[in-house]
Amino acid sequence: MSCDKVGNLVLVKFSFTGGKDGCVYLPAHIVFWLLQHFPVNQDPQLRAPTTFPAIQDEDWDDRRTPRVATMQCKQFPDAVRMSMQLEHGPEMLVLLNRSNVELMRQYMENYRSSLMDLGVF
Repeated sequence: MSCDKVGNLVLVKFSFTGGKDGCVYLPAHIVFWLLQHFPVNQDPQLRAPTTFPAIQDEDWDDRRTPRVATMQCKQFPDAVRMSMQLEHGPEMLVLLNRSNVELMRQYMENYRSSLMDLGVF
């Protein structure tokens, strides 16, 4: 994850099974919603993911990177399914295991003070 300088967007980069990576722009109001609803890790034995993709300048400059318009999440015992409706392109469906959910939550929490909460929801 990486936050823009204005505080409107977070760039999220996912690594998918099969070795592919994908990026989406996540508006700040969705980040704040996720922070209110993502479960906080309660397992002291939970290990961080072994690898995660690095964000490069080219990722911010890629005009094909879609912006998330809306998101629906469903929590399972060991995962969270995120269904993202994009402003252009097909819907994106991501299944994050508990360690990736916690990593994403921690990144979003770190960017909280850099983002503007416009109270859209």
